[in-house]
Amino acid sequence: MAKNYLKSPDLLPIPHHKKNIGSLGFALIWVGMAVVLAAFAIGGSGVQSLPLGWVIAATIIGSIALGLIMTLTGDIGVEHGLSFPVYMRAPFGTVGTHIPSVVRGFVASCWFGVNTFFGASAMNAILATLFGFDNWIVCFFIFALLQVVNTALGMKAIERFADLAAPVIIIISGWMYFTLSDQALQEGRNVWSWVENPATGGAAFTAFMVVIMSNMGFWGTLAADMPSLSRFVKAPKLEKNWFKRNKGQIAGNLIAYPIVQTFMVVIGAVSYIAVTNYDPVVALQQSASGIILGILLVMIVLAQWSTNTSANLIPAATIFSNVGGPKFPFWAGVAVAGFIGIVVQPWSLFGVIIGILLIVGGILSAICGILVADYYLIRKRRVNVKDLFESDGQYKYMKGVNAAGFIAWIIGGAAAVAVPSYSFIVGFAVGCFVYYILAKYWWFQIYAQAELIDPDDQKYLGISVGNDWTIDFEDEAVPNVAIAPAQTEQL
Repeated sequence: MAKNYLKSPDLLPIPHHKKNIGSLGFALIWVGMAVVLAAFAIGGSGVQSLPLGWVIAATIIGSIALGLIMTLTGDIGVEHGLSFPVYMRAPFGTVGTHIPSVVRGFVASCWFGVNTFFGASAMNAILATLFGFDNWIVCFFIFALLQVVNTALGMKAIERFADLAAPVIIIISGWMYFTLSDQALQEGRNVWSWVENPATGGAAFTAFMVVIMSNMGFWGTLAADMPSLSRFVKAPKLEKNWFKRNKGQIAGNLIAYPIVQTFMVVIGAVSYIAVTNYDPVVALQQSASGIILGILLVMIVLAQWSTNTSANLIPAATIFSNVGGPKFPFWAGVAVAGFIGIVVQPWSLFGVIIGILLIVGGILSAICGILVADYYLIRKRRVNVKDLFESDGQYKYMKGVNAAGFIAWIIGGAAAVAVPSYSFIVGFAVGCFVYYILAKYWWFQIYAQAELIDPDDQKYLGISVGNDWTIDFEDEAVPNVAIAPAQTEQL
């Protein structure tokens, strides 16, 4: 392995003064991200066996629980400016990080394809309604290209698009809800009382848990690599209070996300009640026409664009850039993610979405548990960041692999798959527990960790003690540099 293989320019820690997304900006990004086909599918599936009120309650519970986990893992990015694949070198090794990271990157790429097809369908419906043009495959490739270019331009371009798209999405989604509710009433169905096949007793409880796990399962993929986004979120320097330091994340993960996710689940449910199809593109084509239909469908297009850039292309591109090394820039990772999203033929994945959510979410939930155990329970948020970029540093372990991480992932993922109705909770808990035991009492007894031997906050914490991390390309690494108030622009 080349000496500087781990020092890709796009993966270096984001310095304090370059964190440029505020609380409102992150919340607006979430407004766009949460409008996805999966949310509509969860709502449509839920009202087949539960009243809408119970579907909403399950969604709120799942969203808040996952929002907390996202904020926990996201502190890695806020505190140290590190991305998901870089920090994964700690619990999985400098080489081992590639396997779980690529799994997440592939899943993100597939979701990019699914959401692009969904958005392209809406785009095609707009063009067909207003101009008589009807060719979804042309819309698909044009829409995919626009998203790839937007993401390749960087995080600031994505935030600006979210600032534009979010208000439009909020207004039109409200309009969409009332349009579909009226359609349901015309069919003689009250959206708050109609249930296709009501479940009772234990079956109702299982259906309730499936809605919770489905909500957590889809966004659980993002919970694992939230640091790739949160490293751009502004945070007050020299702030040791976890809640105050993560106030930007909290605005998005624990406020904006649960609200928007719940509303999108409701739209999917109402869509299913109106026309027995959770896809609002199909439902709207049956309940609206002309300019009104075109305006409603614009929301679908903007939402898929916003979702894909932030939740799918950025994480996938960051991961592929980590695998490719310094000569494989971020924009190339974006192109690879876009290519994968196309070749998997996403139009053939629609029928198995809920099953995929439960299985993949469960498998990746174990990684969330491993990250929480490694970062909070073992290292106490202290990280020897310098060595994350050294091929012969403390994270090299056994030929670049941390066996404790892989064993915990396999056991946690298997446990999640074995109990699909509770997949995310089981995967997270088992992964966290197994990793903690193996790493603390076995692996780290063999491979010493500097931050455990000498738990010095000034050496191993980030912005909460005023440290910025600088990695030099000439020397193996440069120690952290304390930030004086005059050296960093006020956030």
